Amino acid sequence: MEISLEADMTDKVIVITGGTGVLCAAIVEMLAVKGGKIGVIDINEEALNKMQEAYKNRGLKVLGVHASVLDKNSLEKAKDIIHEKLGNVDILINGAGGNHSKGTTSSEYLYIKDIDTEDIVTFYDLDKEGIEFVFNLNFLGTLLPSQVFTKDMLRKEGCCVINISSMNAFTPLTKIPAYSAAKSAVSNLTQWMAVHFSKVGIRVNAIAPGFFLTAQNHKLLINEDGSFTERAEKIISNTPMERFGKTEELLGSIQFLINEKASGFITGVVLPIDGGFSAYSGV
Repeated sequence: MEISLEADMTDKVIVITGGTGVLCAAIVEMLAVKGGKIGVIDINEEALNKMQEAYKNRGLKVLGVHASVLDKNSLEKAKDIIHEKLGNVDILINGAGGNHSKGTTSSEYLYIKDIDTEDIVTFYDLDKEGIEFVFNLNFLGTLLPSQVFTKDMLRKEGCCVINISSMNAFTPLTKIPAYSAAKSAVSNLTQWMAVHFSKVGIRVNAIAPGFFLTAQNHKLLINEDGSFTERAEKIISNTPMERFGKTEELLGSIQFLINEKASGFITGVVLPIDGGFSAYSGV
């Protein structure tokens, strides 16, 4: 029996939240080229317009829809637009997420001398609103779109949800407790949803990217002269493959998890794409 690991996207309606970001934009590209009808949801209206126009000029079906993943009414309106322009949704990729500086400590470890140092953010200085922003964006920003768009999938075959978790969900990174906790919640929600939707035929899985260079983390990992920062050096030294991931290296996993013929018995999985980072103990 021959099974292609590449999914047939012809006329599949796919919603991707946070679709103008570096990693999700690559997913949009892949699925559009393979014949999918893509609804890209984002709060960056300018980026959406540019993306939609670029794909229109290429004759590909990509619709930019301005909406917030934290506003259910906004998402319902986005769904109405997608229904009108593209049709009922088959696949949801929850790509919206991110971190915030107010949920981040200055140092990896707490030292007594740091407590009274004004320019050092310790655990005790973490900002409640910053933590709420990170948790809401990642967790609620996955839950709410799932509530809205999985209703389209209830009476169809071959439908699925793919969430975006992180290496932080396996081993929390230093300095970013809010983001680590939020992504752990996304992984847990993925498993919960997989069980909950198992009787109505909707598979729910997640990918957990390791370290990829993006606009969001570039300044944290790359110095102005192009060399690695101290944090980047730590990451590379704890990644057995000794490099950052390439954006295109996420795409095969997305195709595999979408493909009902190849992964139809897979649900509730959080797939690391990390160059071995999660498998390495540091020794």
